[in-house]
Amino acid sequence: MFENLSIETLQNYWWIIISLLGSLLVFLMFVQGGQTLIWQIGKTENEKSLLINSIGKKWDLTFTTLVTFGGAFFASFPLFYSTSFGGAYWVWMLILFGFILQAVSFEYRKKAGNFLGAKTYEFFLLLNGILAPVLIGAAVSTFFTGSDFFVNEYNLSRWEHPARGLEAALNIQNLSLGLAVFFLTRIIGAQFFILTIDQKEIAKRAKKQILLNTIPFLITFLTFVVLLLLKDGFAVNPDTGIVSIEAYKYLHNLLQMPLVLILFFVGVILVLTGIYFSILKNSSKGINFSGAGAILTAFSLFMLAGFNNTAFYPSTFDLQSSLTIRNSSSSHYTLAAMSYVSLFVPFVIAYIWWAWRALTKKKMTEQEIEEIKNEGGHLY
Repeated sequence: MFENLSIETLQNYWWIIISLLGSLLVFLMFVQGGQTLIWQIGKTENEKSLLINSIGKKWDLTFTTLVTFGGAFFASFPLFYSTSFGGAYWVWMLILFGFILQAVSFEYRKKAGNFLGAKTYEFFLLLNGILAPVLIGAAVSTFFTGSDFFVNEYNLSRWEHPARGLEAALNIQNLSLGLAVFFLTRIIGAQFFILTIDQKEIAKRAKKQILLNTIPFLITFLTFVVLLLLKDGFAVNPDTGIVSIEAYKYLHNLLQMPLVLILFFVGVILVLTGIYFSILKNSSKGINFSGAGAILTAFSLFMLAGFNNTAFYPSTFDLQSSLTIRNSSSSHYTLAAMSYVSLFVPFVIAYIWWAWRALTKKKMTEQEIEEIKNEGGHLY
């Protein structure tokens, strides 16, 4: 089946798969957002335990999706993987280090004989909650702003900036998207607490945090969108593969791909609808709208970066070293073979949905936390 498709079709197919995984990752980072709200929403030890155990049931979904996202990129677009992960390694090392701290913290925070103390591990959770969304958001933004790298005729890449990827956070457009993702994860994290915890004071404080984080989210997200639509982009000649600068390239992409335009606006409206339901309607279902909106918005940004003859990983050091879905992909054989593996993606999504339903069916209470303590059960 897949082996009969053209390589261009397979490349497009895999960019859609990559975009879907990246979009799911943005939504699932509500766990990181929740980690940054532990002290602001939880005022007692039992309340903090409620919050941490609520998100603790789902913390591994984010890391698993990140690893799957990286693995899919490695299989389908290995030149990007080697260029970015091999060159901008300080960024990716900080992201991975943060996830290691997260895993250790959830496991050992309440372990007997924990010599570091619970507060140390709670600080580690805060650190991961800040680093992951800001750095991943900034890294994704380099799909539009570019990075300093060079790729020779043998597809060997060399990173030209000594900061090894950390320089991305100094770009206002990259930083604005990183902060927008950070505040969005806090909004969805607070919505998740309202959905899964049966405690009036926590719900009240979570609602307040949604309101407080909505304002900086809108400021940073609108800053990113305005800068994106007004900036020059990296266009690719479909016949020669030559990369050139095109004024308002991403605005043109949005207008020339009406389906992406619709997805983008629907995604933004859904995020705002979720916030509206959480704040003004006192609904616990706001996360359903905001989560779907986050996925659609992120997905549309990936489409803008890779399709319509656009270099998805532009080089500001050497324009012709820029990576496109045409010049950075695996061979036809590899893409076709991996496409059969991708048929399992719907089952993975179905499992995530089933796990979500199972873990959110019943709200957690302080009494439940006390019962687990008394019975010697596992608490995060």
